[in-house]
Amino acid sequence: MRVTVIGTGYVGTVTGACLAYLGHRVTCVDTDQSKIARLQRGESPIYEPYLNELIALAATRGGIDFSVSLEPAATESEVIFIAVGTPPLPSGEANLTYLEAAARAIGSAMDPSHFRVVVNKSTVPVGSGNLVEALVRDGIMESRPQQRHAIKFGVASNPEFLREGCAISDSLYPDRIVVGAADERTLATMRELYLPLVTQAFESPAGVPRPAGQGIVSLLATSLTSAEMIKYSANAFLALKIGFANEMANICERVGAEATAVMAGIGLDTRIGSRFLNPGVGWGGSCFGKDIHALLHTAHEYGYDSKLLRASIEVNAAQRLMVIQKLQEKLFILKGRTIGLLGLAFKPDTDDIRDAPSLHIAERLLQMDARVKAYDPVAIEACRQQRPDLKIRLCDSPEELAEDCDALVVVTEWQQFRTLDLVRLGSLMHTRILVDGRNLFLPEEALAAGFDYTGIGRSSRPRAAGANGPAGAAAAAETER
Repeated sequence: MRVTVIGTGYVGTVTGACLAYLGHRVTCVDTDQSKIARLQRGESPIYEPYLNELIALAATRGGIDFSVSLEPAATESEVIFIAVGTPPLPSGEANLTYLEAAARAIGSAMDPSHFRVVVNKSTVPVGSGNLVEALVRDGIMESRPQQRHAIKFGVASNPEFLREGCAISDSLYPDRIVVGAADERTLATMRELYLPLVTQAFESPAGVPRPAGQGIVSLLATSLTSAEMIKYSANAFLALKIGFANEMANICERVGAEATAVMAGIGLDTRIGSRFLNPGVGWGGSCFGKDIHALLHTAHEYGYDSKLLRASIEVNAAQRLMVIQKLQEKLFILKGRTIGLLGLAFKPDTDDIRDAPSLHIAERLLQMDARVKAYDPVAIEACRQQRPDLKIRLCDSPEELAEDCDALVVVTEWQQFRTLDLVRLGSLMHTRILVDGRNLFLPEEALAAGFDYTGIGRSSRPRAAGANGPAGAAAAAETER
């Protein structure tokens, strides 16, 4: 099929590359000329494992190109995805400026030659499907008023469920595909588009193998409104699950229980499941906070106050400050101390620092007149460009980070950090204090390296022999994957 994707962020670029890999002819459109120029050179403007390779593969299969011009591609396409940003406004509601502009532009590009489906891929407030339909019609009226009755299109809501760092795998081997549509013709077009994904009748790219046991993918057809609510509800539930794990971890510390073991134990209950139960410094990124605030705003519009959703925001904000409390317990006075942050990205395998816990922690430490250093395998440049106001020292290696530090804080659970030479890092520090905000290390190995160690939800009391050993740590590491 002929497909246009508007927006070349995480969702748009990955969606376009995956659809082209499956055999569709795809054009990705963006108003940012510098991003398009990079993509035309085969360079992704975002960091996502294997994405550059997939774009190259896609060009040899269905075909993929990149343009700043919407009209030629949209005119020819059968399916047009809107994958633009919907950043939060100060009120908490989503900023739909880019969505509205895209919808009008799509309408202006349409002609009566064939039926098209306009797809909301962006995370949008409930009711946006109706808004997009109205705006597309406005665009048609502006460009072809005499042909407005002859131009046929449908609107679909097709929310994404991509995790940064494994977005390609999530796209090619999804848990489910959700399509909201008001008519059968629109739904039939979307079923045709996604047939290769539903049947899994395609050869896996070498760098993203098909998971063992992957079978036919369910395609859930709903109303537009239900599809929009599914996206918000899913993210809200995951945020609540992480918040619950952190609340239990804080209680575990006080009663002498081991949170990693407790979470592993409850995660074995099939009603609960083990994922997103890893205690830490809280969630971040561009989705959870934005989506919960947008859902709260929608609820408020309809006269409902969701106390549970509000609590999830409060719990997450408080959890980030747990690091500050633990540093104060170890160092007492933070003024003039040097604190090193291991990790800047909000999660591993991405350079995304939007609403990253690291930034919140760094800002609070700076307010307390501490000196802050940071190292991240990927996100250093993103921090330098996006937060030039943040007066922290960005380091090129873990060793440079550790030098003369009074404490290290694990903020992002990068796989590379698991194999760090703790003895070497400790030898470079002023005092060997390690606050493990992701429970990345076994307490025993940190203690053996001479560190005064504290984790999240881990008792400060002496542990029994074998307690929280490798098996427990492995189970805990699985919880957020």
